[in-house]
Amino acid sequence: MSLFLFKRFVTLIATLIGASVIVFLVLEILPGNAAQMLMGPDASPDAVAALAAKLGLDQPAWTRYWHWIGGLLTGKLGDSYAYSTPVVELVLERLALTVPLALLAMAFTTVLALLVGVTAAARHNKLGDVGLMGLTQVGIAIPNFWFAILLILVFSVQLQWFSAGGFEGWDDGVLAGLKALLLPALSLAVVQAAILARITRSAVLEVMREDFVRTARAKGVSQRAVLWTHVLRNALIPVITVMGMQFSELLAGTIVVENVFYLPGLGRLIFQAISNRDLIVVRNCVMLLAAMVVVVNFVVDVLYAVIDPRIKASDI
Repeated sequence: MSLFLFKRFVTLIATLIGASVIVFLVLEILPGNAAQMLMGPDASPDAVAALAAKLGLDQPAWTRYWHWIGGLLTGKLGDSYAYSTPVVELVLERLALTVPLALLAMAFTTVLALLVGVTAAARHNKLGDVGLMGLTQVGIAIPNFWFAILLILVFSVQLQWFSAGGFEGWDDGVLAGLKALLLPALSLAVVQAAILARITRSAVLEVMREDFVRTARAKGVSQRAVLWTHVLRNALIPVITVMGMQFSELLAGTIVVENVFYLPGLGRLIFQAISNRDLIVVRNCVMLLAAMVVVVNFVVDVLYAVIDPRIKASDI
């Protein structure tokens, strides 16, 4: 286990270094000038050059890269060009919404997918199986932003059960905050739940053909106990793999959904920073999302060994 964790940790560090280089280089080759954007089109060249020097934009690219990496390691990410606020404060403020939103969406995804996938597998080739798989096919085809608009029309405009957008913060209580995130989380979860349900069904069907399942049934164990106790645990390896990738997709998917619901989260911050050419915010936010993806994948790899002790470091 120690060798396995060491290998995965080394891979994590190498991936983060590669991601930082790619993020920095991609933003470097984008057209435009942040100082020119802040000063406006009528600013004099001398004023633009002075602001660029103040922001450190006149330094060589490799110097700015190492300054950025040093800031990442020490937590000093600099100040936003557009907001004149430390980037750390901006990111932490927005993460207070984006992380709960992604976690809530992942909870909806997991519950819906496991219920639908296991139920469909238990009714293999029957009407229930065909009907549930048909619904998942529809779910996969629905864009999450379109489903978000549909939820607003139904539950906000027609029924008026929920607010159409905005987020007042957590000061009004956890329940009020979760209520504001309910529709955005559902819009994020529907597509991911449909995909995960189909993966769960396939994994459960494969495990149900194993000898130990027939042995459990021969001993008189009920079908429900066999499915949820014996079969599901052995089918979790491919399911958890997909869940890890989906959580990363949910974090990235908040960029669209947060703009639909007008939520002040990390996704909306990235969108506004791109519009304002606030590259220091874009760079750090994108790197944060990349780090989250890498860490989630590392956690998934560790869960492999926890769920199935037969897996060794050489197997992954």
